This record gives sequence, C-alpha cells and structure tokens, in this order.
Amino acid sequence: MSAATAERAAEYRPYTLVAELTYACPLRCVYCSNPVDYARHADALDTDTWLQVLRDAEALGVVQLNLTGGEPLLRKDLEALVAEAERLQLYTNLITSGIPATRERLARLRDLGLDNVQISVQDVAAPGADRIAGRRVFERKLRVARWVKELGLPLTLNIVLHRENLDRAEEMIAFAETLQADRLELANTQYLGWALVNRRALLPSAEQLARARATAAAARERLKGRMEILFVTPDYYVERPKACMDGWGRRFLLVSPDGLVLPCHLAHTLPGLAWESVRQRPLADIWHDSAALNTFRGEEWMPEPCRSCDRRTVDFGGCRCQAYHLTGSAAATDPTCALAPHHDLIEAARREAEAAARLPEAAATLVYRTARPLLPPA
Repeated sequence: MSAATAERAAEYRPYTLVAELTYACPLRCVYCSNPVDYARHADALDTDTWLQVLRDAEALGVVQLNLTGGEPLLRKDLEALVAEAERLQLYTNLITSGIPATRERLARLRDLGLDNVQISVQDVAAPGADRIAGRRVFERKLRVARWVKELGLPLTLNIVLHRENLDRAEEMIAFAETLQADRLELANTQYLGWALVNRRALLPSAEQLARARATAAAARERLKGRMEILFVTPDYYVERPKACMDGWGRRFLLVSPDGLVLPCHLAHTLPGLAWESVRQRPLADIWHDSAALNTFRGEEWMPEPCRSCDRRTVDFGGCRCQAYHLTGSAAATDPTCALAPHHDLIEAARREAEAAARLPEAAATLVYRTARPLLPPA
C-alpha cells in the first residue's frame, strides 16, 4: 500500500455497506431512489461474488450491512448472504417492501442472524398508499409488519413524506404505535431518481413541512424510550446542504446490482466518471484507488463558495448527484445551499410547491417507476 493510499485508508473508512442486490421490485413507487434507467443495469453478481463482497467489506472496516434494492427478497440467495453476514458479525438490516415475504422465510432469516427489518409503507390507509406504490399492496404490508413483531425482530417503519400525505403525520405516528414499531422514519422525499421526475406533484409547501415537523417533535418526546422517531427534512427546505451519505466516499460504500462500487445510489448517473466493478478488481483496491471515488473526496474539487466556507468539512459541498441533475455540473455547489449560485432553482421549485398546495382539489399526475428509461426534467 502506497503512502497516499495508506493516508486515504485512515481518512476514508467505510462503516456501512449498502448492498443493492437487485433493481427488480413488485412496486412502482413514484419516488423510487433507483435510477430512471434501471432497466439497463442487470443483476450481474452471483452468490459467490456477493459473499466475497461481504468479506472484503468487513475487512475494510464495515460493521453494518443494508440489504436493499429494488426488492432484496426477490434474491433466492438472501439466506446465504444473511448467514455470511452473521459469521462476519455484521449488523444486518433488511430494507424491503414486504410484498414477497412469507412468515416462514422471515423466521428463517431471523434464525440465520438477521438483526432488523425495515418495511416501507406509503401511507396510513390503502387508497393513498396504493396510489403511490402503483399496486394494491397496503393490507399485505400490514400483515408482514405484524409477522416481523411476532417473530421477535425489531421493526422499522419507513414512511416517505410528500405533499399528498404530509398532513397525516399524526395519523402515521399513531399507526406506527399500533404496529408496535421500534423505529419510525418519517423521511421526506429527496428529489432524485424517480422523485425528481415527479417533483411537481410531490414537493410540499413550507407550511405543511413545519406542521409535520412540530408533530414529529412532540411525538418524539412523548414516545421516548418506546419508539424512536426520525424526521428527515427535504433538502429543498434547508439553508445549508446536508452531508450526503456522510460525505462522498467517506463512510458509506454501495455496491450496485451490476457490481459497481459507488459512494451513493445515483453516482453512476454522473457523466465523465469511470466506475469500477467488483467483478474486475478487489473491493479494497477500488475503494482506496478508484479515480471516480477520489474525484470528490477532500476539498481540492470544491468551487466557491464551498472552498472558503467553514462548513466544507461538515457538509462536504452537499450532494453531487443533486448538483448535477439540477445544474448539469457534478462539481457545482449543491443548489440547496442558500449561498449557491444556482439556488434560484430551489426557490423556483418552492414557489411552485406553494402554488400547488393552494389547489389540493387538482390531483397531480404521477409518473410511475417503469422499465422504460426516462430522463428527469430539465
């Protein structure tokens, strides 16, 4: 290992492996974080390769494994992956729609060492939930959530918030209490992937957001020690950007269904970056030496105002994918920052959301996740 590589190894140690096992999914959610051209990305990794990825990730320092997709339960080798994660003493979280689950399979995964199950629920009643998912699945999700608790597994409920359901935050919390969820993630839509395609229909108003945030804060105090409640603010309503994935290529390591080693879900949509695959090179070599991963590490790439900002080591310039998909340049300051040259794009989107919120009777048209490649709006 070269001196430069050793220095990077000390600074950029991954703690979480996000294993995107497949982009296949029974749902058609309009805010899916999978790329809009996901049909071009095949499930190229076999069981043995994924097992090697887990071993290599643990050797790099990873302690947590998120099994996700698409729908990870569609992989017939999920049991083998969970068993290997248990052998490696990784904390393993299954992030699922719940739809393909059976009680017997969940019990088998629990016995093999699965630590947590996170189920996505699109709303607190079937009409709204099924509209967003694009299928009648709400009742099935409830059944699976109850199985998780009956089997003694911790249950995380993830409810993605947007204009159509944000005013039901109180009902969502009561719903999670009814299911005895251990953790509730009220995660506002982040406008990338399919959510960017549907931004006009989904982005809430500032007033909606403020009410829901206050509701979540009150419930967090009331339920302290019984249920953890996380409220994630959408990037479009912050003054300074978040550290996307805790900073580009710092703590999160993602392997896509086609084997690409990435810092986040949509990094492979950025032009001009040559992503490497675990099918061609060892994971550790890619993590440390990948030119694509190293492109936005550190501060040398930063433009002003990031370069001289005292938050540059806190937010790391914000989200590179958001910067590209809104401005056309991955090296631009994240437009969600109030100091960004392109912040007017965010302000325009907010104004559009405020206007739409005054017309609730006009049902917004949704573009559902499909296998047909789409491009986000300019």
